[in-house]
Amino acid sequence: MILKVIVDLSTNAVDRAFDYLGEDVPIGSRVSVPFGKNQLIGFVVDKSETTTYDITKVKQAKYLDSPIDNDQLSLVRFMTERYNLRTIDVLRLLIPSKLRKEKAPQSTRIFLKPITSSLDEALSVIGTRSQKQIDAIKYIWDRNGEFKTTIGELFGSATPDALVKKGVVEKDNVHERAIPLKSLSVKDKTVTLTDAQKDAINTILTQDGPFLIHGVTGSGKTEVYMNCIDKMLSENKGTIMLVPEISLTPQMLGLFRARFGDQVSILHSGLNESERYDEWERLRKGESKIALGPRSAIFAPISNLGLIIIDEEHDGSYISESNPRYDTKEVATERAKLSKAKLVLGSATPNIDTYQKAKDGTYTLITMPDRVSKYKLQEIEIVDMLYEFRGGNRTPFSGRLLEEIRKTLDKNEQVMIFLNRRGFASYIRCPSCGWIAKCSDCDVSLSYHKEDKVLKCHYCGKQYKVPDKCPKCGNIYIKNGRVGTEQVVELLEKNFPDAKILRLDMDTKTSKDSYFKILEDFKNEKANILVGTQMIAKGHDFPNVTLVGILEGDAALFFSEYNASETTFQLITQVAGRAGRAEKQGKVIMQTYLPTHYVMKFAKNYDYEHFFDHEINVRHESMFPPFTKLIRILVSSYEEKDGTSTVKNIYKKIKALESTTGPYVYVGMNRSPYKRLQSQYRFQVIIRLLPEKFEEVRDEIYKIVNEYKTNKVSVFVELNPTDLR
Repeated sequence: MILKVIVDLSTNAVDRAFDYLGEDVPIGSRVSVPFGKNQLIGFVVDKSETTTYDITKVKQAKYLDSPIDNDQLSLVRFMTERYNLRTIDVLRLLIPSKLRKEKAPQSTRIFLKPITSSLDEALSVIGTRSQKQIDAIKYIWDRNGEFKTTIGELFGSATPDALVKKGVVEKDNVHERAIPLKSLSVKDKTVTLTDAQKDAINTILTQDGPFLIHGVTGSGKTEVYMNCIDKMLSENKGTIMLVPEISLTPQMLGLFRARFGDQVSILHSGLNESERYDEWERLRKGESKIALGPRSAIFAPISNLGLIIIDEEHDGSYISESNPRYDTKEVATERAKLSKAKLVLGSATPNIDTYQKAKDGTYTLITMPDRVSKYKLQEIEIVDMLYEFRGGNRTPFSGRLLEEIRKTLDKNEQVMIFLNRRGFASYIRCPSCGWIAKCSDCDVSLSYHKEDKVLKCHYCGKQYKVPDKCPKCGNIYIKNGRVGTEQVVELLEKNFPDAKILRLDMDTKTSKDSYFKILEDFKNEKANILVGTQMIAKGHDFPNVTLVGILEGDAALFFSEYNASETTFQLITQVAGRAGRAEKQGKVIMQTYLPTHYVMKFAKNYDYEHFFDHEINVRHESMFPPFTKLIRILVSSYEEKDGTSTVKNIYKKIKALESTTGPYVYVGMNRSPYKRLQSQYRFQVIIRLLPEKFEEVRDEIYKIVNEYKTNKVSVFVELNPTDLR
């Protein structure tokens, strides 16, 4: 049999199937193959009875296992064609890293098993001289065996080997499952469903979908999800449950474990190799039927898949903006089709494109307009920071917000403060000559991190010493730029010295469970105030939080992105939804320098419908998505001249293609807004096409792009990117 094998090398030069001799193994099998001077892992993507090569020169493949099924391989083909990806880059998404090695990925520990016919016989062999051995053998008999390390810890390191030597126990290598976040202790609770929840569940279970649940924050979408999952389990079907942030995973995992027990497996990048492999393997074997995690969990190895849920579907993290680039919602739609599974998307602030699909009937719209708790969504109080500034207030806090924080703390209730900027200050500058500290490898300013006493680049991670004076003019009075979360905590500590304050952002991740511990401590009321970036904006449920303060609620409006208004509305609404979720009335104070902007007007009352009507008209007039397909061809190179010549050639080819296929809405070429990142110069071609035109010319655009991929120049295509910087 001739096996068509994709080898595990991520280069364009070998992005094709190679012929090998082998057994008649299933498509999707993992094999070990000789490739050049090396032995590599490969994946069987097709089979044939014949080969076009000299059969005497075709090498032998060694079968290992079959980790990928036909539906998953079909998904691989869809993604390679849709996003112009290398096949191996997509295949790697489907398997844990341990399967990229030939050795069987089993982690074992020594297990001690009793081998005498009775405990009395064992005790007679041991004798009466060693109490530790007596206690240990009783412990082992009570449990029908125990791990050697456990016995050593409890009864002394010499005890296990002594018991083996006396012949009362024997050693056995046993695989011990690595359980992520096993300390979670959430209890299931009996819930009385609202009429809206019942209607949503009934609609999902009796109709075909796809479905969009548009439910306000606190409307009980999670309970709807869990009831639908219950139904899938009763039919022996699996579920993929996606959440946008790793920081959300522990909370959802706690709820799911309380309801579904060991049927839940968690998949995300924060797991170590053993944890990820064990969770993946349990799903593949059907030992668990629910995969929970961020976007990568869409590739979970669930064979009898009945349901895919994408919670907070509007979140930008569902777009992969590094290789391999893909849109999770498109991938989920394709996987649902292949598996004949139901697809459910949920959000209080749906993506404009998603809501338009619900309006035109592509999705079935399910609305949940009311909160489950007795308190309605609280109106957002807007504070004009220009007025504060004119009054002499130079701090990031308005007098109104400080007053409400004090009142909330006096009532022994909790506060969340949102600012979507980490670090102590966004930059440092010299007021004398205008010098700003910038990264030597990136065209961005460095953020000042006071705790670590360094300047950090948030794009490449490089760190620099904080200068004592301006390196350009020698001025010693260097000023800080815009406030970050670190500085907010410091200022709050000065204003409220008795308060316990926690911070949650990318910098507080010191271990894989850091997010979990911070959120657990806050939920258990070990802190009064939680300060954070957008990581605190969505999904979290803290019953004692009655005040949410939003600093610089308008910050995202200043980004030069077509969806800046949408992003701002979503962030404000999501953060505000953290207040008053239980039996206490909440309050939200939003500080802004643009109080009359239409986003503030609609966000103040959580008025998504009117915001959507306004925004969809703007998109239609300006011909941005969903009315066009936005394509960015991103060119990067270490030598500026290489990138310059490449982007010019691509632009010329695109213009030539346009002349043969008909006019596009827009074609433009320029430097990227961030001209240099990680030492590479960046250029881009931006194209806007009518959706039907994209399907017509997609492959031609990919051909042009592939023509210019070299060792010197990196070229990628992004479809409807959320970040054009």
